Amino acid sequence: MGEEPGPDDPGFNYDEFSMFAENCAEYDLDWPRNVAVQRIGVESAGDSPAVSALWWGTDEPAVVFLHGGAQNAHTWDTVILALSQPSALAVDLPGHGHSGWRSDGAYQPHNNAEAVIRALESLLSEPIVLVGMSLGGLTANAVAARRPDLVSRLVVIDITPGVTRQKAKEIHDFVAGPQTFATFDEIFSRTMEFNPTRSEASLRRGILHNAHRAGDGSWEWNYDRNPLSGEAFPTSELLWEDVSSTSMPYLLVKAEDSPVVDDEDLAEISRARPDAEILRVKDSGHSIQGDQPLLLAEVLAAELDTPR
Repeated sequence: MGEEPGPDDPGFNYDEFSMFAENCAEYDLDWPRNVAVQRIGVESAGDSPAVSALWWGTDEPAVVFLHGGAQNAHTWDTVILALSQPSALAVDLPGHGHSGWRSDGAYQPHNNAEAVIRALESLLSEPIVLVGMSLGGLTANAVAARRPDLVSRLVVIDITPGVTRQKAKEIHDFVAGPQTFATFDEIFSRTMEFNPTRSEASLRRGILHNAHRAGDGSWEWNYDRNPLSGEAFPTSELLWEDVSSTSMPYLLVKAEDSPVVDDEDLAEISRARPDAEILRVKDSGHSIQGDQPLLLAEVLAAELDTPR
């Protein structure tokens, strides 16, 4: 038998559910061949676009995941697979993955929160552990502040309202790069350049989940690259109000190799939420779910085992 066609081959077909065994093999996890995963959706309402998500397991999810900017729900695949008997919901934020795009391009946390709240109300009947990373973390803060009845525990990954463009410069530089690439090798090379600690296999999967091949054979990112304007994005004061308004147990997970959260931010978290727990993760950049997925799964398993 010949080799499987590569991404640039006209015979290559993307199947978003075909790579879970590869996730497991990379991290020496048992491959649960009978794991149930389906893509579901919630219709649009007003200015809030349709929301798409991955529903893992057959029971109602106990944990909901919100990804960072320029990512999608599949960023959590290895973490969810590492949880025993996964029962989870991984949401594509508006303008990302399979979710709809906003006509105004305003993907700020409070607008995102409207869409997430609508999805939680539509799909779930019990409060959940809400996990958010980067933009998803700021969105999770907004959801928890507005609707504490929906959230039993809050886990925020490597983000605070103290983030600045300078702190997140590498992320902004990557996202601000080209939208289209002539070949898969070109989009892969740029992704490797900005993610030198990640394995080639994980980055290849990530690109296949986050980009598509156009009719002319070129590759394009899936997410809406309409930049957030200063007017669209709320002030840090308003975002800090979200944090101080939350009441459920709050865990901030900081990546030690990431500049996005600094000591001043940690001190401010402790002022806004004196009872917040802060966990530092070594050997990880901003996307802890990609650099240390098994450790993050252990942290989340403990959160899920804590009575809600």
